[in-house]
Amino acid sequence: MFMVHKQKTQKKMTTSQRIQQGKPLEVWSTPDGSWTWEVYRKYQKPKGEASNPYARWFCKVKSPFVPNGELGDVYIKDIKSHATKISEE
Repeated sequence: MFMVHKQKTQKKMTTSQRIQQGKPLEVWSTPDGSWTWEVYRKYQKPKGEASNPYARWFCKVKSPFVPNGELGDVYIKDIKSHATKISEE
């Protein structure tokens, strides 16, 4: 006898769609403008991010050390503690 299990299908998060360079979801910047985070992907919903101290975003970070920017994951708490949101998709 074979049992068939229905798999639950989850609706894909809109923030997990394909990344388009130059079209960030949000842009965060320090008050002096020396650091900028272009957020291209969020891995969790806001409720999950709030309860997870290790929540992260995929960003392009521009700084005085890397003026052209560098791509990578950044902890949300590090961005929010030093920057403010300056634009949103």
